[in-house]
Amino acid sequence: MKYNLIVFIAFLLISNFNWSQTKLPEKKEPLDKKGDLNLNRSKKDSVNGKKKEKEVQDVTIANYKIINFERDTIFLDTTLNINKEYKFNYLRKDDFELMPFANLGHAYNRLSRSENPYHFFPRIGASARNIAYFEVEDINYYNVATPLTELFFKTTMERGQLLDALLTLNTSKRFNASVAYTGLRSLGKYDYEQTQAGRFRATFNYRTLNNRYWVRGHFAAQDLEGEESGGLADKVLQFESGDENLLDRGRIDLRYTNADNKIVGKRYFLDHQFNLVRPKRDSIKSRSTLLAIGHQFNYETKYYQFLQSARVDELGEALFVSPIDDKSTLRTTYNQLTANFSNKNLGNLNAGISLYNYDYAFGSLVIKDEGVIPSQLKGEEIGVVASYKNKLGGLEVDGKLRYTVSGELTGNMLDTQVGYQINNNHRIYGKLFLRSKLPDFNYLLYQSDYTNYNWYNKDSFENEQVKTLTGGFASKWFGNLNIDYSLLDNYTYFGLAPDITQEAIDAGYQDSFVRPFQDSGTINYLKVKYQKEIKYKKWALNNTFMYQEVNQDAEVLNVPQLVTRNTLYFSSDVFDKAMFLQTGVTFKYFSTYKMDGYNPLLAEFYTQTLEDNGAYPLIDLFINAKVRQTRIFLKAEHLNTIWTKEYNYYAAPNYPYRDFVIRFGLVWNFFS
Repeated sequence: MKYNLIVFIAFLLISNFNWSQTKLPEKKEPLDKKGDLNLNRSKKDSVNGKKKEKEVQDVTIANYKIINFERDTIFLDTTLNINKEYKFNYLRKDDFELMPFANLGHAYNRLSRSENPYHFFPRIGASARNIAYFEVEDINYYNVATPLTELFFKTTMERGQLLDALLTLNTSKRFNASVAYTGLRSLGKYDYEQTQAGRFRATFNYRTLNNRYWVRGHFAAQDLEGEESGGLADKVLQFESGDENLLDRGRIDLRYTNADNKIVGKRYFLDHQFNLVRPKRDSIKSRSTLLAIGHQFNYETKYYQFLQSARVDELGEALFVSPIDDKSTLRTTYNQLTANFSNKNLGNLNAGISLYNYDYAFGSLVIKDEGVIPSQLKGEEIGVVASYKNKLGGLEVDGKLRYTVSGELTGNMLDTQVGYQINNNHRIYGKLFLRSKLPDFNYLLYQSDYTNYNWYNKDSFENEQVKTLTGGFASKWFGNLNIDYSLLDNYTYFGLAPDITQEAIDAGYQDSFVRPFQDSGTINYLKVKYQKEIKYKKWALNNTFMYQEVNQDAEVLNVPQLVTRNTLYFSSDVFDKAMFLQTGVTFKYFSTYKMDGYNPLLAEFYTQTLEDNGAYPLIDLFINAKVRQTRIFLKAEHLNTIWTKEYNYYAAPNYPYRDFVIRFGLVWNFFS
């Protein structure tokens, strides 16, 4: 974090240098209302003493391309719309299905359950701290006509800032490089909840002149850290009572103020492909048939660490008197070799083999009365991979298959999707997702200086089985509807041990009873999500509703039955169209449910049935504006706490959601 200021100044200088080279287009180089850059440049050179005008080149926003992990391409979007408002947060994603903690960069509780098809292998765990970690599939690649800089800035909760800076350029049409850094520091309103993070990414992609070979890769180094307090010491007396002397949240007592946890990781990723046969071209210059071999390499080191200067009763008895220092490490190497066949009529077919090596380890053995807890899980997984993608008219087919031939961590995964574009206004789709794998490593093996946080479940836990059927439609007229129905077997979760006593609960010691469990029944989970925007002239009402139903033998998967978000906003050009203004109010609400508790030692959420939370509104007022390529955001968050004196809003049991706060920020694009 000490490098955040240096990095910020460096990017600012680079951006100012770019800005000095190419100011915002003047009238002869106009920028349209949608933010499309249109540079019509006429260049001349001297040939035999005569000036010859070069071909006029049009550079538009379509020349600034963003390529994701699946190699799908979108264009840089410099417009301002309501979706930009929803994504203007720490994750830079729509957090409709999440509930953030009071301080920026801490944790997000979940309001729903969803599967990530990229998570085929067990991960290190610490999912609460890990939520902002850039995985392989989160890294984007670029292809730009001129150097592009993007600056994202947002104020935080007391003394700090959030900055995300990106610089990308093409040295030629075939080679692009980018460098990005996200820096965060936020002190927080409460006494001991400071967060800080640094996330560095560097990417490149290259394609040969004859298109027979292409390669892309990235390097990522990330450090996400935060102080942990265990929550409020007396929430009824000091928070829910509304005592005016304690509205300064720094005065509220916390359970402890001597712990922090962090995730640190480095990754090297390479993906390349060689065409065995020079791509043939038909009469209309479109690719007909292609045969190629591809290779993917990923090496990553990662560790999670919990540090505490001295033992506290809230987490139980300790094995040693010395300060607490729990550290788990995970080293993984992934290689994938595929043969790729592509035909404009038959589609794209990839098939190959994969090799995954893993080493999950602690520093020593733990000997208990129940037996010896090993210090390491190490092995390799050999599997078969395949994928198919095709588009015939309005019909789209996309499928991925993974099957483990040798190994103990995983079984299989099938992820298929069929969609049909009825016309420009309506699309229907269906999906099937099947997966079998062991839970994350921290469920299987964990060691701690605290006595109760030592377990080994590798031989007793079975593969989690997930079967999800999805259907829905996307319509400009009727909105977007998505229906998921899932069957979950061997569902694995953290929960409270059955031997917990009421005395321990009253004393606030429930964290010391958190253990991993695996449910023996089948969970039926239904999620229905609908989104529709209604517009009238310059006004719009954007609505998102989510309904959930869980059928289970025991209360192990808890989600609110209803989640809704409604935004009423006004949009208009102002100041003779020099600025585009968008202002409105957002109302978010979720019904009462047994909200998951948060465990700071594991950085995980756990199932609890001791108390209900929810059924309180979250009202935000925002004023956003766009001037050329700059989007400005101003928001008054949790506005209703000004007139509502019911202090019952929690992000997790014993962890209040943030009070009323005003924050601002901007996203600024520079073109050279």
